[in-house]
Amino acid sequence: MLVSAAVCPHPPVLVPEMAGEAAPELDALRAACDEAVGRLRGAGALIAVGGGPETRAYGAGAYASLRPYGLGWTSPSGPGAGAEALPLSLTIGRWLLERQGLAAGARYQAVGFDTEPEACAALGRELAESAERVALLVMGDGSACRSEKAPGYLDVRARPHDEGVARALGTADAAALAALDPGISRDVQAAGRAAWQVLAGAVGGAALTGELLADEAPYGVGYFAAAWSRRVG
Repeated sequence: MLVSAAVCPHPPVLVPEMAGEAAPELDALRAACDEAVGRLRGAGALIAVGGGPETRAYGAGAYASLRPYGLGWTSPSGPGAGAEALPLSLTIGRWLLERQGLAAGARYQAVGFDTEPEACAALGRELAESAERVALLVMGDGSACRSEKAPGYLDVRARPHDEGVARALGTADAAALAALDPGISRDVQAAGRAAWQVLAGAVGGAALTGELLADEAPYGVGYFAAAWSRRVG
């Protein structure tokens, strides 16, 4: 049963050492992610979900590394022979979990970026049913087309797309996330669409409350941080 969820973005520059002198620009977003992740304490099972090349679970020996992005950070520091590297989304997820002392025992699940909504929902239900109390850390960026300087240049559909995502995250509206159009999300380069729809499937018919902690687009890319929790009473 899903009892709580945190939603965070996964740009490498979220890590201060990656951002360098620009690190203060993301201080507020970083703090919002810390707040959201910190609220995951107390669940029986903690699962990080993020986009990747394919849908698959990673074993206990998987490791996170920012070496491909120019930073000598790897966790755990000495991965065993044959250990698999996590995709970027889950690498940043592990970094966030470590900041809150929650990395030990966490599970890691990738969902293919182009996975259809129905398959995302089915995966979410499976994760929610995997333990009596499940918390999800859902990693996903919004559109990358919010301005002419954005990685995907300007697409007028990007802002309305992200505004809809922000509303859904702020109100724990799983139906709105489930209804995101994969084609439009792909066009505006919203890397989080599949992971958000896994979250929507995990909710099922449960009543959750949501709080939007951050909604920013400093580089023309939508970054959100949100916290969901099961209603009491």
